[in-house]
Amino acid sequence: MPRDSWHRLRTEAFGADPRGGRWHRVRNSQHFVDGSFRNPVPTRRLRYAHTPLALMRTKLAADGDRRSPAAAVPVHRLLPVELATPPASGLRLTWLGHATVLAELDGVRVLFDPVWSERVSPFGWIGPKRLHPVPLPLAELGPVDVVVISHDHYDHLDMTTIRTLAAGDAVFAVPLGIGAHLEHWGVEPYRIVDLDWWESAELDGLRLTATPARHYCSRGPRPSGKFLWSSWVVEGKHHRLFHSGDTGWFPGFADIGHRFGPFDATMMQVGAYSEHWPEVHLTPEEAVQAHRDLGGKVMLPMHWGTFDLAPHPWEEPAERTVAAANAAGVTLAVPRPGKPFEPADPPPVKLWWRAVAATPSGADVLAPESLTPPTTAAPDSAARLAPTLRPDAPLANARPAAGPTDAKPKPAARKPRAATPEQSPGPDPLF
Repeated sequence: MPRDSWHRLRTEAFGADPRGGRWHRVRNSQHFVDGSFRNPVPTRRLRYAHTPLALMRTKLAADGDRRSPAAAVPVHRLLPVELATPPASGLRLTWLGHATVLAELDGVRVLFDPVWSERVSPFGWIGPKRLHPVPLPLAELGPVDVVVISHDHYDHLDMTTIRTLAAGDAVFAVPLGIGAHLEHWGVEPYRIVDLDWWESAELDGLRLTATPARHYCSRGPRPSGKFLWSSWVVEGKHHRLFHSGDTGWFPGFADIGHRFGPFDATMMQVGAYSEHWPEVHLTPEEAVQAHRDLGGKVMLPMHWGTFDLAPHPWEEPAERTVAAANAAGVTLAVPRPGKPFEPADPPPVKLWWRAVAATPSGADVLAPESLTPPTTAAPDSAARLAPTLRPDAPLANARPAAGPTDAKPKPAARKPRAATPEQSPGPDPLF
């Protein structure tokens, strides 16, 4: 697209490019090479053999009726009173749909990838639309201490939501470069903490670390190399969490787990996968294996059920996740959107999505009726967990073999709240 045409089309939602000190930090990152951020392992956004025509054929061949629920999703209408009492265990999670999770962690409220808009798009009249309402209005959420953003795609970074949250007192933790978007939308610079991979910051008594992920950034017609993407580790006084953001499989999950685990809970992306982009999104089986590599105790599947972003059936990520977790002996929490739970006492898995899924009569389902973990040893790889029922099963050649990891460093001393990141100890083993 010609530059002048692009500027005429550009809207506020596209954000802004990093400048000044923010651009200096981007250019001097060891992960910024030849004008662009690089993934921890070589990555293709799309498989070279899969042309746009092949992708169109896949979309046309998919059963369009199954890409959305056949009836209203049974969202739990979250009331502020349900969050008024602190969690008994000190940790409570509330999945609000897609990748948006409210974590109440050791007295601090952390909001991951908040999206309240009806569409995930730079325009209000086009783009993926919600398949279920938000469990509660943003005005009823109450105060938030820290907002964490994984990357700048519209289904993870929503301008309207950010502007509303900017009216509060929250501090925003973002990967390198993305602070430019927030500042462009009115967030004061002193409230934005930009972190590179393996950098940490102390915020409100928590230690937040941006950790590697295998993905990309873009809010325009083509990917931008000026903005970093990341997963996140959040450490409180007594609990630890991991949020995957969007990512494909790579051996770094074990390294993150070795450095920071075990985790009381992981929030793992399980939806929006496809055979056409196997290197930038996890399949459910890969997400379960990544959770195990991270040393997670309870896994919360996310990034499914709210927006139609891939050709797979609406309910398939949940079915495959439950099947893979059952086979691996992984403790799973699959609440309805808006239903709070404490990982210390996770609720029994109920297959609530089946009541509204547009599953054809007689079609096979993947999740077993009995969810009792097997007595045999759990598989050691995501490939062994993969079903063979659909072409979107994990591809062996998209997942490199795991390599050695560094010794776990001693935790750094806690510091008072500050907006200056510090480098996490230990060398970066990724390239």
